This record gives sequence, C-alpha cells and structure tokens, in this order.
Amino acid sequence: MNASKMRRKVVPAATENGDSADKLDQILLSAAICNGEDLGPFVRKVFASGKPETLLQHLKHFTRSKESEIEDVCRAHYEDFIMAVDDLRSLLSDVDSLKSSLSNSNSQLQSVAVPLLTSLDSFVEARNICKNITLAIESLRTCVNLVELCSRANFHLSKNNFYMALKCVDSIEGEFLNKTPSSALRRMLEKQIPEIRAHIERKISKEFGDWLVEIRIVSRNLGQLAIGQASAARQREEELRIKQRQAEEQTRLSLRDCVYALEEEDDEGLDGFGDGNRDGYSNGGARALGFDLTPLYRAYHINQTLGLEDRFKQYYFENRKLQLTSDFQVSSMTPFLESHQTFFAQIAGFFIVEDRVLRTGGGLISKMEVENLWDTAVSKMCSVLEDQFSRMQTANHLLLIKDYVSLLGVTLRRYGYPIDALLDVLSKHRDKYHELLLSDCRKQIVEALAADKFEQMYMKKEYEYSMNVLSFQLQTSNIMPAFPYVAPFSSTVPDCCRIVRSFVEDSVSFMSYGGQLDFYDVVKKYLDRLLTEVLDGALLKIISTSIGGVTQAMQMAANMAVFERACDFFFRHAAQLSGIPLRMAERGRRQFPLTKARDAAEETLSGLLKQKVDGFLTLIENVNWMPDEPPQGGNEYVNEVIIFLETLVSTAQQILPVQVLKRVLQDVLSHISEMIIGALLGESVKRFNINAIMGLDVDVQMLESFAENQASLFTEEDANQLKSALVESRQLMNLLLSNHPENFLNPVIRERSYNALDYRKVVAISEKLRDQSDRLFGSFGTRGSKQNTKKKSLDALIKRLKDVN
Repeated sequence: MNASKMRRKVVPAATENGDSADKLDQILLSAAICNGEDLGPFVRKVFASGKPETLLQHLKHFTRSKESEIEDVCRAHYEDFIMAVDDLRSLLSDVDSLKSSLSNSNSQLQSVAVPLLTSLDSFVEARNICKNITLAIESLRTCVNLVELCSRANFHLSKNNFYMALKCVDSIEGEFLNKTPSSALRRMLEKQIPEIRAHIERKISKEFGDWLVEIRIVSRNLGQLAIGQASAARQREEELRIKQRQAEEQTRLSLRDCVYALEEEDDEGLDGFGDGNRDGYSNGGARALGFDLTPLYRAYHINQTLGLEDRFKQYYFENRKLQLTSDFQVSSMTPFLESHQTFFAQIAGFFIVEDRVLRTGGGLISKMEVENLWDTAVSKMCSVLEDQFSRMQTANHLLLIKDYVSLLGVTLRRYGYPIDALLDVLSKHRDKYHELLLSDCRKQIVEALAADKFEQMYMKKEYEYSMNVLSFQLQTSNIMPAFPYVAPFSSTVPDCCRIVRSFVEDSVSFMSYGGQLDFYDVVKKYLDRLLTEVLDGALLKIISTSIGGVTQAMQMAANMAVFERACDFFFRHAAQLSGIPLRMAERGRRQFPLTKARDAAEETLSGLLKQKVDGFLTLIENVNWMPDEPPQGGNEYVNEVIIFLETLVSTAQQILPVQVLKRVLQDVLSHISEMIIGALLGESVKRFNINAIMGLDVDVQMLESFAENQASLFTEEDANQLKSALVESRQLMNLLLSNHPENFLNPVIRERSYNALDYRKVVAISEKLRDQSDRLFGSFGTRGSKQNTKKKSLDALIKRLKDVN
C-alpha cells in the first residue's frame, strides 16, 4: 500500500504586500506543526504578550485547514479503503479460526510448560544457591588457610623461630592479603604485619646485643684455650727434641741398645666442626671451640630477610670495632705481669671469632675489614709491649710476657694473621733481656759463692749424684760410684752450674719462636759474657778476698778443674737447645772461658803452699855452711819439706786433677829451687865450703827423687817436668862441684848444661865459696896457701864473668 509516505516539510508561504503580524504568526505556527517542531516558543510568546486567545485561534484555524485536506485524501483513497475493508472482512473468519487454534495451542502449551517452568525456576534458584555456597566455601578456605598461616606465624613467634615467622608473614602478605574476603580481617592484617616485623627486629636486636656481651667473655676463654693448646703443642715439640737429643747422645756415645716407640698424639685442635641447630643456621664449627655463632648468623639472616642486610653489616662491624678498642685498655691498677695473659687472650679470642665469621658468615664481614682490625690490634699491642718492656727491670718477667706473646703469635699465625711486627718488638728487646738476665745471674752467683764453705760435697743417695754430677756431665767415669760419695768439688760447682744452665735455657727460651731460626751464635755470645765477665769475675773476687787456707785454695783449684768440664757441657747444652748439631758446636769451640779464675786459684794455692814451704825453709838458717864433712841424709829443712810435699800429694790427689796437681807441684818445686839459691845469695850466708855445697846437692837429689817418685801418679813425662822445676839449683850444684867450672864460658856447653843459670848469680855465689881442703879449692881466707887447678879455674871464671858484666 502507498498509504505510508514520507511526511513533507511545510514551508510557510511568503506574505504578500506586508501582511499583518498575526497572519505571519499563523503561518509560522502552521509550519512548525507540520514540521513536528517544538511549539514551546509560541506558547511562551503568547503568554508573555498576554494574548493566549490568539494562539487558540491560530490552532483552530490550522485544524480547519487540515480537515479539508483530510477530506481530499479520503476522497482520493476511498476505493482503496473499501477494498481493504473487504479484504479485512474476508480475513476475519480466518483470523477467528487462527485465534481458536492459537488458543488451543496456548492451552496445551500452558498445561505442558507450567511444570517445566516450575522445575526451571527451581533449577535456576538451586544453581544460584550453589554458586553462593561455592563462593562461600572458597572464601572460607581462603580464611582457613590464612588463619592457619597466622596460627603458624604465632607458633613460630612463640618459639622464637623468627625466620619461619617472617616467611609466614610474607606468604600472608603476598598470597592472602589482597584476596581476603573479610575487610575486617584485611584491616587487622594490614595493621599487625608491620608490628610483627618490628617485634622480630627488636627481639633479634636484643639477642644480638646479648651475644655481643657474651662473646667478650667467651673470647677471653677461647683465647686462653687456643694459647694453651699452642703451649701444649710446643711442649710436645720440646719433648720430641729432648728425645732426639738423647738419641743423638746415644749415637755419639756409640750406644746401640736403642728403643724406638711409635706414639699416637691427639691432634684434636681448634678446627673441629660443630653440628647444626634447630633453626638451620650453621655454627661453622664454632661450637667445638666453646663459642656459639648461631645468634649472630640468625640475626644476620633475619636482617637479610627484612631487607636490612647492609645496615646490619655496618652495625656489626662498628660494635666489634668498639669492643676491640675496649679490649686495648690496660689497667693501671693491676701490674701488667698479672694482666698480660688476659689482655692477649682477649685479643686472640677476638680474632679467632672474626676468622670464623669471615670464613662461615656468608659475607657478614669482609677480609679487608678483618685486616684493618688486625692492623689496628698489632699497632696497639706493639705500643703496649714497647711501653711495658721499657719499664721492666726483671728478666723473668720479661721472659714470661715474651713467651706468652710468642704463643699468641703461633696461635694467630695458624689463622693466617701476620705477626712479624710482634716478633720485631721481641727481637728489639733481646739485648735488654740478656742484660737483666746477666744481672740476675750475677746476684745468684755471688750468693752461691758467699754461701760456699769450700768443702767437698757429701752425697748419700743416687738422686743427689744424678742431680749434682750427672745432670751437668761432671763425671769422669760412667760407672756409678758407691754411696755415700764424696765429690771432688764443693757446692759452688753445682750451684753455679744450675745458674748457668738456667741462663742458657732462659736465653734459648727467649730466642726461640722469635722468628729467628739460627740463634745459637747469639746464645753463645751471651753465654761467653756470663762465663767470662760474671762467673769468672765473681770467682776472681772470691779467690782474692775469701780464700785464706790451703784447704780452701785446693778446693777452689779443684772446683776450677770441674768448671772446665762444666763449660764444655754449657756450650753443648746451648747447641742442643738451639737445634745445632754437636759436631758443629764442638768445631767452633773456644778456649776455657774461666782461665783467669783458674790461674788465680792455682796461683793462690801455689802461694799458700809456698808460704808453708817457706816456713820449713827457715830451717835452712840452721845449716852449717862450713862443715868439716858433708852432711849425711840431707839437711833438716829438706826432710821437712819432702814430708810436707808427700802429705800434700796424698791429700791433693783425692780432689785435684793430675794436671793441676802437677802444675802446683812444679811451681812449688821451682820456688824451693829459687829459695835454695836465694839462701846462697842472701846476706846471712857470708861464706860456705864445698862440703856445704855437697850437702845442698844431696838436698836437691832428694827433691829430684821425690819428683821422680811421682811417675806412678803422673806420666813419666810429667815427672820429668816436675824434676825440671829444680833445674836451676841442679845446674848450680853441678857447676860448683864440677872439676872444670870454666866450661860455663863455653856457649855450647853452657847452653846444654847451664842454660838455667844467671851468670850474675854464679859470680855472687862463687865468690862466697871457701874451702880449707887442698884436694878441693883450698882456703880463700888463708894468705900464701897453694891453690889447686879447680880453684884457679873458678877464679878465672869469676874474673871473666865480671869483665863481661
């Protein structure tokens, strides 16, 4: 049908010849209605102007104009309309039948669909309920998991398992906080999570602070333990060296019955490893050392988990540095000798802990930081040692501190810390220590000598013999003597030997473990000083001031002979302690260092014996210098002298070594010879005859016989040397009794037979010779008497000697 056509837009016709305004408004209103425009402006306008009737008129006019148009349209489409009505009427029956059919179908559909719709509604409702239940279950499951994590976090917090608590908190924050269906629970978590972390941080900080306090005490004990173990290891080394020296000594003495044993040593040291702990933090083996690093590592791990790693590292380093600075404080109220072990043990323990933290702490402290701390500590320790050593005036105190410092160095060198600066300080005070040690030994030696009564030692038991003889290798035989045993020396010898041995051991102890491997020359130098300056000087002083009798002088001379063997022991002992082979020590052997004291002792003994002999030689004044017959059996004085000498030998051979006795006897015999010649030269003897000379010759023969009889005690060569001490008196007797005294002027004969005679003495003595016997020289006092040939020769000799003079 063409009934639906597009509406045409009505354009108002132009007014002709200036129609009125009402006409224009009517046209505009008609156009607006036709175009479907809004009529509001027209309504407002008329009401504004107060003329609504005009609008009504225009509308009525428009209506009338449209009625005519409608009529026109109806007329134009009347036939079509009638046809349409007819068509509609023809369809009415069909519509009725369709309507009834639809009604029936609807009834059937309603009857069938109502139960189905009811079931569908139930299904939809059930499905909605299921969705709600599923959502609730998921929410509950989320809340249950969240509550379980919260409960687990609380449990770990109550057990101080802070790392696990933090992991639970991180899981809550990362997985459940934004998914929590409960806003109240979410707000609670947002408030509590920061508080939990702050609580853990406070607890860990407190634990770490407690650990810092505890580790200072533990460090001291740890340092003492470590240094004690170093001392025990050093003791084992010393015992091994002693066994080695004993083996070398057995080898040197060709003893083949040596017993070898394999010993097991417990090598358990400070490098053990401890077990883990309940938090899973490795203690790095520190528990075996008696200290626990678990609180430190846990604090470090917790701070790593909290994201505060760098801050904790700085906090740890600063606190440990402050502790080390505090450890450097030396109390002025306590002597350093009493506090030095605690001082050094504290520092040793500190750096043992730092070494363990460096190796097992996972980067908590760097190697550079530990090295900086160690440099600071070394500088401070060197400063303290310099100051304390400069104040010390006792060698033993200095040695005690040096030994402990060397043990500290050995302990910390095991952990890789350089100790050269400490060893340099010890070496720097080497001379001062030995000077103090020499001073101490000087006092001890003076006291020992002053307490000696210069009597032979009496030993009742074997241990006394071992302590006073064998320990210094003073024995002359390897056979154990019978007890009680009377030693050939006095108490001075073992007392001084103990002092010297102690000096050697203290010197070696100071030089050992000081960074210098070959220090035997240094020990030997100071040992030489002790023997030559201290011991020799003290012996010289005691000899010159306290020796007043032959017995004391003889004992002192015997002591010096024993000291000679002891000095050999001192140098061997120093070599053994210094680790030098004995053959090298014996190769560089020097002369006896107590030579002055030995010579002084022998001179003193000789001088006292000479005084004794001089007492007997005063009997020479009783000699008849002008006898008619030669005396038989020697003069009285010589018999007394020989009795004294025989008594002397029988006594002296018990304590004096053969060579010492020989030298003393030789000096005494030489003195006797000089005294005999001196008697002839003396003013008390104005003249003598040949019978007196023959008597003196017998005296000299008796003395020579005494010397020859000592061959059983000495060697034949030594006996000849003793006899040679009388050579001057023997040659003088030979000259005066000779038939050809002029041979004295023959250089060859004089060198061979009269080389000990001084021609001046020969002249002086020969001038006193008088004789009334014609068969000899005749009388020098009788004028006009006939002189024989011997007398003429003697006079010619005297004249020639005077001319030479």
